[in-house]
Amino acid sequence: MSCPLYGGKLDADMAMNKTPKPTTMISPETGETLTRGVRPFTVACKGESITVDLPGYYPASDGESVHVGEDMAAVDAALRLLKEKIDGVPAPATIRRMRTKLKLSQREAGSLFKVGENAFDKYERGLIEPSGPTIQLMTLLEKHPELIDELR
Repeated sequence: MSCPLYGGKLDADMAMNKTPKPTTMISPETGETLTRGVRPFTVACKGESITVDLPGYYPASDGESVHVGEDMAAVDAALRLLKEKIDGVPAPATIRRMRTKLKLSQREAGSLFKVGENAFDKYERGLIEPSGPTIQLMTLLEKHPELIDELR
């Protein structure tokens, strides 16, 4: 179930080894000059919320902003954390942590869990979410790693 959303500067882009973005752009909607910056943005889901710093191009006032490239990554990450907290769907970083704790490569984990060789790559990049049974099995094995031999 999807959750509704409510609601760096150029130096930050450089620090992250990303191609620097222009410092200004013209709004395609209003023709107003927008300046690259960061503003707080609240991500909410099922009564819980997280406020993140959202990079983008902003007007001098509180008007419409424009987000390009990876600008929305902070919102996506916050939504995944909320889904983990509320629905128990592990975030990509949690899946990676669980898999490495079990000393499995992504391919080994995919084969062991019977979800396909590339499934854990997709889980850990946030492209897809694991199924309920896969989540339960990962959680169980994290608590009882000695049971992994039973699956082999």
